[in-house]
Amino acid sequence: MTDYVEEQRNELEAIESIYPDSFTVLSEEPTSFTITVTSDAGENGETVEATLKFTYVAEYPDEPPLWEIYSQENLEDGDLENILTLLKQQAEENLGMVMIFTLVTAVQEKLNEIVDAMKNRREEEKLRKEKEAEEAEKVKFQGTVVTIENFLAWKAKFELEMAEFRRKKQKEEEQAGKPRLTGKSVSLSTQLWHF
Repeated sequence: MTDYVEEQRNELEAIESIYPDSFTVLSEEPTSFTITVTSDAGENGETVEATLKFTYVAEYPDEPPLWEIYSQENLEDGDLENILTLLKQQAEENLGMVMIFTLVTAVQEKLNEIVDAMKNRREEEKLRKEKEAEEAEKVKFQGTVVTIENFLAWKAKFELEMAEFRRKKQKEEEQAGKPRLTGKSVSLSTQLWHF
């Protein structure tokens, strides 16, 4: 017959020596404790952290312990769900053996993966912004492609603008008092000149 209490006591001693700074006993009956797991620092010093709360059930390790994410830093909801799924999977694979160290190690690896994914997302975002800026720069130098349709539209608009400009100029000259020479006037002034 398995002495569950003895196995649990031995595991607690081992866990406390492995994680002296992040291990905290919450209660003796039932045995409940927390272990704070922090990822390795990312490129810019960013980390993610989860404090896992474990509670031994009477027949642990033949039955999995109870667990929850007691607190967390910099984790998204999807990350929390993934960690809980990972804990369940690891517990099922390790039934019959003390497993807290295995569970904590799996979460540690998952947190490191999350930090790596954060770094990759940041790099992808940076590359996307650089590409957008490069495309915007190219557009500045490309200009508008000339087609028959947009050339004819431009030409019609240009001719209207020029006609309007000529009308305004003629109107200004008339208002300024300059008589506009007609063909007949030009002819008369030329004839007078020759005499």
